[in-house]
Amino acid sequence: MANIYGVDLGTCNLKIFNKHTNKIIKEKNTISIINKNQLYAYGDNAYAMYEKAPEHIQVSFPVVGGVIADYNNMQTMIQEILEKNSKGHVKGSDFIVAVPTDITEVEKKAFYDLFYKSKMKPRSVQLCDKPIADAVGLGLDVNEPTGVMIVDIGADTTEISVISLSGLVLSELLHFGGNRMDESIISYIKKTYNLVIGQKTAMQLKERIGSALPGREGSLTIVGLDVVSGLPIEMNIEAGTVYEAMKDNLANICNAIKMILEKTPPELARDIIHSGIYLTGGGSQICDMDKLFTEITNIAVNTCEEPDETVVKGLSLVVTNEKYKHLAYSMRTRIFR
Repeated sequence: MANIYGVDLGTCNLKIFNKHTNKIIKEKNTISIINKNQLYAYGDNAYAMYEKAPEHIQVSFPVVGGVIADYNNMQTMIQEILEKNSKGHVKGSDFIVAVPTDITEVEKKAFYDLFYKSKMKPRSVQLCDKPIADAVGLGLDVNEPTGVMIVDIGADTTEISVISLSGLVLSELLHFGGNRMDESIISYIKKTYNLVIGQKTAMQLKERIGSALPGREGSLTIVGLDVVSGLPIEMNIEAGTVYEAMKDNLANICNAIKMILEKTPPELARDIIHSGIYLTGGGSQICDMDKLFTEITNIAVNTCEEPDETVVKGLSLVVTNEKYKHLAYSMRTRIFR
């Protein structure tokens, strides 16, 4: 019997549900290249080299802004990961792939072809809209005529969607997320303290002492390069500094949520007020993010455990539960019907 895989190609993390083992494989969506086109390492091993590799090893992320930027290496990496974790259950399998909503048909086809035209020779490839998979992974019954609002904050994108009756009523894909906040922290610390820090250090500051609301206590000692002397120095950074660095990015997400709510039909808006806004994605784990959105919208915000895995958990239900199988569609029927 053919195995089935549910795949969520996130910018930061690659998540794959394996029906045969009923487990989720999770690796950093990172590759390192040697000799310009030869895959040297992938996943967590490649991410460990990020910002540390010598010049002849290039470390990159094959998914940028929610779409596939490095098709060939992405395909090779998925194949390697699946073969390592599946013990010979890859060829002739069925795949269901989560895709962002506000992308072109050409970009969507790249997600489809990544598997359909691979050496894995799949039996079938189907796509599922990411917000729909998100909702299913949150334990919501998307088949009901009830309005649900989901805010998914990823590394490179933030997707805000209103769902009802298994379909998207409204959806907006913002081309910024957690990575943009890291960049803002890097810029702010350089401007304020004449200190140059790396992306990983910025991410550490965001995750450990970052907050979506002012007033958080705490500090973190980091190492960076002094702009004046050019030497590495240690510096203690306060939580308030990280908030100041991120606040404009957070305001942009808040404005986008308000705009979607303004466009939402009144009956669906009533459902959203009743059930609350659902917050998912790795970027949603910043302290007090739910309180900020409640403050802005006056609507309760629901959070969940492991918010970066809701999409792949949703795909696992689409794969295994008859009730949700209709949520996946084939790219071929979309193009030729």
